Amino acid sequence: MFTGIIEELGIVQRISSSENGAAIIIRAKKVLTDLKIGDSVAVNGPCLSATAIGRENFTAWVMPETMEKTNLLNLSTGSPVNLERAMTLNSRLGGHMVSGHIDTVVTMTGKHQQGGAIVLSFETADSHLLRYIVPKGSVALDGVSLTVIDVVANGFSVGVIPHTASQTTLGQKDLGSSVNLEVDLIGKYIEKMLAHRLEDGKEKTTLSMDLLQQKGYL
Repeated sequence: MFTGIIEELGIVQRISSSENGAAIIIRAKKVLTDLKIGDSVAVNGPCLSATAIGRENFTAWVMPETMEKTNLLNLSTGSPVNLERAMTLNSRLGGHMVSGHIDTVVTMTGKHQQGGAIVLSFETADSHLLRYIVPKGSVALDGVSLTVIDVVANGFSVGVIPHTASQTTLGQKDLGSSVNLEVDLIGKYIEKMLAHRLEDGKEKTTLSMDLLQQKGYL
């Protein structure tokens, strides 16, 4: 699990691809301090495992499906990437609960200044995911925890403060850029619970607020 609070910007040093996936060597500093082989690191959002660790870099292995379903496919030598180590039980949860499992890739369609913040707008072809995105709720974009401003028929917008823009890849994104999206996982769990069919004797009943009250949970 992650928090969506980026620890540092890493730089891709080399990518070695094959039909079995890709090995990405990333130059970093802060995340190397206690990193061990097998540890999880969010790289632009996706949770990857460190397979080798050097004095100034680490290697992460990426499965073919992850390459195809995220914007890691667009990385090249010199590309900056957002890095965050997995949270610990004594960590402050400064952002929100992020799994590192990307739901889809969205496209940046708007970027403008609003007061002291930058408002970024995104569109997605996977409109069914928008039911998990609510104004003032949270999303993770390229691994960065952000607050939603608005949701429309085919997309949404978020606000980015200057510090976040300067310390992550989001400040370098242009219109048309692809960005990894992970929606709030709590919303998905709630939907799953409410849609789940429960056996109540011989009668199947749908989990609802009324049923929870009847059973004494509320």
